Amino acid sequence: MAFAVALAAAGGTLAAAPRPAAAALPPQTIADPVIYWNDVLLELFRREGGSPVRAARSAAMMNAAIYDAESSYRLTWRRGITSEAYIHAEKYAGWFEGPDEEERVIGRTAYNVLLKLYGERHTAFLDQRFRDRFGAEPTEFDLLDATVVNKMVTQMMDARNGDGSDNPGVYTGDGRPGAWRPTSYPDMPDASCRQDADAVEPNWGLVKPFALASGSQFRPATPGLYGAYDKLLASPEYRDQVEEARRLGADAPTKKTPRVDRTAEQEAAAWFWANDLDGTYKPPGQLLQATRHVSEARRLGVYANARLFALVSLALADAGIAVRDVKFRTPIDLWRPVSAIREGGIDEEWKPLLKNRDGVNVNPCFPAWASGHATFAAAWAGVMKRYFGSDAIAFEMTTDDDQSPVKSRRFESFSEAAAENAESRVWLGVHYPWDAADGLALGEKVAGHVFSTKLRPIG
Repeated sequence: MAFAVALAAAGGTLAAAPRPAAAALPPQTIADPVIYWNDVLLELFRREGGSPVRAARSAAMMNAAIYDAESSYRLTWRRGITSEAYIHAEKYAGWFEGPDEEERVIGRTAYNVLLKLYGERHTAFLDQRFRDRFGAEPTEFDLLDATVVNKMVTQMMDARNGDGSDNPGVYTGDGRPGAWRPTSYPDMPDASCRQDADAVEPNWGLVKPFALASGSQFRPATPGLYGAYDKLLASPEYRDQVEEARRLGADAPTKKTPRVDRTAEQEAAAWFWANDLDGTYKPPGQLLQATRHVSEARRLGVYANARLFALVSLALADAGIAVRDVKFRTPIDLWRPVSAIREGGIDEEWKPLLKNRDGVNVNPCFPAWASGHATFAAAWAGVMKRYFGSDAIAFEMTTDDDQSPVKSRRFESFSEAAAENAESRVWLGVHYPWDAADGLALGEKVAGHVFSTKLRPIG
């Protein structure tokens, strides 16, 4: 991508001469650069593994930086922008628009943010995807790095430095009935969840949000309203919740659970929405992929896509922070249904439907209440319906989970998809109904706040 650089005498303005025709972009199967780099991001989720909340943070950083970079491009060479920048956008130096400049501004911003987030482990992959897009090395000189890209990357990294995402603290449980504990049992061994300290991201509720005032801003009351585990376990509401989880989420009948009330359609939906295992694009990736399907069906342009993906990603990131606050920072760190059913003396043989690739029944290694899948889904649906001005938009979406019997499903609205996502966690045996309901309510509030405070229309 090397091209001649001229230093203008007037005002010291830097201008880039056009690149030769031979340096044109290679043929592209994905025209929109926003979608291309989100595809790269989803592949990083698969390669990296780890927690959905950390993946959502990465998505917000990349897509918000892309939006500010695209906004800077439009301020410089187009008729300006119609929505506020996330951090800052500005005109940058140049006599004329260089070849593929919009593509380069977005691509080089995305590449450099991802390199800072994943470069220790995935530099070779990122470099190859850059070459695939540009037919050049990412280390080649590009004047846009000096005039705009480095500013966009630096302001995002500075905004997130010290945000609490590197908190090394581990979880310590109190062992009370009702309190979360590791879910590895002799007949369903899970090496990743054998001790309290295995709990995943216990301090994520303290991470600095992207839009919310704090992770606790929209904290729901139930079941923390009981205040203590003994009061919770003595309540009829709790008993009803456990019974629902036992009947709908069992892997198979047992002597004490002679039937499973889950339908074949519900079981298919449970696996479709799972994406719990490493090697999948995780729940945030599935929702970003759905965003792509809707965007392409409605033929959004680059600027519209940059704003849409940024809003979705900001909501997903803050949903992850808010739901981890509920899981770990409220009076009740609720145990999973398997613990309630087995250790509550209801059925010592009961297992959830969720399994790993070896066929061993497993549970997510953190408290049940509230559901992360439900919170992510509602945050996504809330942004989508506000962005498009309607909830009643039909679309298809896909799954990465290789245990799913179907690879795509069709929905008639964003809320329908979010509701099924939330309910699927009960059918999978890892959540109670109120986990789903409170997650949906929490995610909707996060979406409303993000949409009303960030990237707002100008004028």
